[in-house]
Order: sequence, then C-alpha cells, then structure tokens
Amino acid sequence: MSAILSADDLNDFISPGVACIKPVETLPALPEQPEDNGLEHEVVLDGQHPTATAGAPAQISLTDCLACSGCVTSAEAVLVSLQSHHELLSVLDQAPALQVRRDGADGAFRVEGLENPDSKLFVASVSPQTRASLAAAAGRGVTKRDAGRMIGQLLAGRDGLSTGGKWSNAFTWVADTNAARAACLVMGAEEASDGRKVAKPILSSSCPGWVCYAEKTHPYVLPHISKVKSPQALMGTLLKTSLSRTLGISPDRIWHLAVMPCFDKKLEASREELTDSVWNGNGQPGRGVRDVDCVITSKEILMLTESRGIDFFSLSKESIPVSSHVPFPDSTIQEFLFSSHQGRRLDVAAGTSGGNLYYTLQYVASQHPGSRIETTRGRNVDVAEFSVIAASGDTLFRAARYYGFRNIQNLVRKLKPARPSRMPGAKAVGATRKVAGKSAGPEYDYVEVMACPGGCTNGGGQIKVDDPLVIERKGGGFQPGPQEQKEWLAEVDEAYFSAEESESEIGEGTNIGGVRGDLIGDISPTYIRDTLAHWSRITGIDIDRLVTTSYREVISDVGKSKTNDTERVVQLASKIGGGW
Repeated sequence: MSAILSADDLNDFISPGVACIKPVETLPALPEQPEDNGLEHEVVLDGQHPTATAGAPAQISLTDCLACSGCVTSAEAVLVSLQSHHELLSVLDQAPALQVRRDGADGAFRVEGLENPDSKLFVASVSPQTRASLAAAAGRGVTKRDAGRMIGQLLAGRDGLSTGGKWSNAFTWVADTNAARAACLVMGAEEASDGRKVAKPILSSSCPGWVCYAEKTHPYVLPHISKVKSPQALMGTLLKTSLSRTLGISPDRIWHLAVMPCFDKKLEASREELTDSVWNGNGQPGRGVRDVDCVITSKEILMLTESRGIDFFSLSKESIPVSSHVPFPDSTIQEFLFSSHQGRRLDVAAGTSGGNLYYTLQYVASQHPGSRIETTRGRNVDVAEFSVIAASGDTLFRAARYYGFRNIQNLVRKLKPARPSRMPGAKAVGATRKVAGKSAGPEYDYVEVMACPGGCTNGGGQIKVDDPLVIERKGGGFQPGPQEQKEWLAEVDEAYFSAEESESEIGEGTNIGGVRGDLIGDISPTYIRDTLAHWSRITGIDIDRLVTTSYREVISDVGKSKTNDTERVVQLASKIGGGW
C-alpha cells in the first residue's frame, strides 16, 4: 500500500499463524465429519510450514483475498506472490504465442495458432515511472526514453525474453501508458469542470492503494472518487476490446502485462470492475476476463532478466526496427498508442504521478481567458492548495494535493459527515463550527490523492537506494540511509523529467493529437474525444462502459459471530463477489 512494501520483506506485514478472516467457500461438512472444522484457516507464507493442529492451508484467489476486508497488508502479501515475474515466465512457456499476420493482397489481419487452446497473444504496457526508475539505476547519461527502449528490447526484441523459454515467446506489442494517461487527463478534467457526475470535492482515483483504503475504511468518501479509470486500467480495456473485436478472437486469448511502479497495481488489476463482464457482458462487475492479467513492478523487471540470464543494462538503447513491428490492426488506435504519446518534456509542476491535478487546473484556466493559477504551500511538502483566479479576482476553482497516508487521513476526516445526535435538540456529533457564509469541510472542487509520499516515482515497486544493484553501482563504502534515499529519489525524478524533445522520433514539438488548435499543455482534448469515439465505434461498446469504473464499500466480518451451516448455504447461493 505504501512505498515501504517490497517482495523482500513481506513477513513484516503478516505474522506467522495469523488466521485469514475470509471463509473458504465450500459447502458445509457432511454430518459424519467433525462439526468444529470452523471457517478459519491458517495462511502459510513461503518458507513456513503449517502447524500440526492447523487445517489445510486456505486456497485464496486474488479476488477472494481482495474481497476480504480484514488486513490490507495481508492481502498484499498474497497478491505479490501470485502476480510476479514467475507467473509471467510460466505463462510464456505454456504454449507457442499467437501470431498476428497481415495479408499483402487485401491488408486483412489474421491470427495464427488458435487451434492450440493454451496459446495467447502477448501485449504489454509500461509506465513512465518504471522507465525513470530503471534509467536512474542504469546511471548517468541514460534517459527515461533509453530505459523504455531497453524494456521494449527485453519484452519484444531478439535479445530479450525470446532468447529463452520453451517456446521463445515474446510480446507482440509494447505500449507506453502515457497514451492512456493523456485520455485520463482529459476525461478527468472534463469530469471535474462538469461537476454533475461526482460529488465535490472530486478525489482522484488512479492510486489503487488510496481507493482500497477508502473502500475498506471510509466508504462515505466513495461518492467523491472520480469514475475515470486509471491509465493502467484504461490501457487494459483499450487493448483487450480493440484487439478482440478487430481480430475476431476471444479476450481470454489476449494476455496483458502491465509494468508499474507499485505493488498496489496488482490489487487494481484484480478488481471485478475491471473485467470483460462489464464491457462484454451485462455491464456489472463479475469474475470475467481481466483487462490486465499480470502486473510486475520496476524491481521485478530486474528479477525477470535475472531469471532468463539477461543483463538488462546491456540491452540495446535503440528502438526495435520498424521492419520487425507488427502493425496494430486498427490504424487510428495504432497512431494513438505508438506515435502520438511521444510528447515533449514534462512540466515539473505536474509532479510525478501523472499530472491529474495540474492538467485539470490548466483545463479550467483555459476556459476563462485572463485567469491565473495560484499555489499555496500546505503544512508539509506533500500538501498544497491551488486556485484558479479570474481576471476580476474571483476564485473560479479550488483544488489541493494530498500525498501520503498521514495527510490522507486528515483529508477524509474533513469529509466525514456529521452523525445525528440521539439527544433531542443537540448538535450533530462531529459537526464543525461554520463560519458565516462558509460550509463545513474542505472547500475544494478537486483533490489529487496519492498513497505514497512524494508521488508515484516513490512507489513501493520502484528500485530503492538500499537495493544491492544500487549499492554496487554507488561503489565501495556507500551506506544507504534516509538522506541517501532522498537523494536517490531526486535522481529518479530527474530521469522522469529528462528532456525528450531533442530525441523525439516523430518530430520536434510533436504533441498528443498532432497539430490542433485546442492544445492544453501538449494534449488536444478534441483529438482525445475523437479517438475515444472511434474506439467506441469499432468495438460497438458504449464509451461510458469503456472509460469509467465503479467502487463499493467492503464490509469487514471481523468480530462477527460465525454463521451456521444453513446460513452458509444461503450466503453461498446468493454471493456475487466482492469489490476488492
């Protein structure tokens, strides 16, 4: 959930012998079996063995564990073990990959290998924070774009994963999530400026650690959370829907890997709201085909290369030759995914978490000529307030940034509704004193919320200063500590904002949408809307099903009395699955 979680120290987050509160969903025991089996089962960690008196280890699926509302960190421990580079290699070695071919005569696309039910079409998406982390680990002179090309070589190149494994499989397409990020920024800004679909203040939703926390502990804030999908989720939906419809194959034949900066993205990928049961079914969450099949983090990229005997830092920094590229089956989506996102240098003011807040402020200001954006520093570096001020001096829009759980807790306390008092005539419990003319609670229109202090470049899955790789590269005598980690994060941020203008492969000053008259930053809202409309047309799916998601309160069963066998049967018969 935070920057301190890593695969190497999971035992710090769940102690031995802790009983999972999630019942194992099987029918009640037969009468001749002991009645004291109970519903509790020991969760066994790697390297441990169940005690002699314990029942069989619980078989916990990702969805089951996320539906459990007991201990979030316990869920994360299970998830990290189930979504990993080992799973990636296992899937790659199951069967020969599906191959997409294009006929020269009519330009039609066909898929080869469908006769093998285990064969998959492999696609991947990579976050800019991951590229920045690996660029910093590679050393001075390596830019974020260089690192992106190295990841591309690993996943799709001749010297990458295809050099090993049973079938020498590789990924057919490797996309940059910046393309989906651009769409999310435009949709989020329109949602915030519209103000009718989500209760204000609107809270950003791209951080899954924050969303999980809200669903389990503060459900009263759920009406405030933005309904726009995160870049990872939107990219997954875009790839699965467009490929399955244009190629005429089932979405379960498409396997999507996301490379992300934090472990909580594994949580997000397992949400029932982000499956084909929503866009390909009845529009309701369910246990369908995931839009994102597996998430690995920045540090797991290095574990992946080690498992295959590849030196990541020796991979080529050149792009894979165009002659080796398989064209995407839709030219509009091809342009959006693989050309238009190659933008200019990122603005430092946007931060390292995607720039939702910064773009929304720019969007609002663009609608009011002569307006300006003012910034007010908060109580610490991870809190700040922003205002869009009209030329007349009136405040048009108020926003804020809250990073880190200590600051998030302060935010949700301010949003907590007052509880009616049981005493006749008494003031509601928790109601704050109102200043004349002002309402209680934070008077924001929009808040960017991130679980990790410092933002996404400080995600829990990023390479840290105390990783053996970094210590080795820093030289003998280097002793990592808090100050060294701060300096290391500055190096990652520097790589994140590294200049890419002069290195652009599609021309100086290229922006998302080419030459458009309505640019905000380097993104054209008109181009984004046109692309989304095209996506909806080629798939035949309503755009709201494609780009928005939903949230639900997750109720804990900790401390509640155990149900009898009859009640269990009723519950099992009516169960439709939990949100997390």
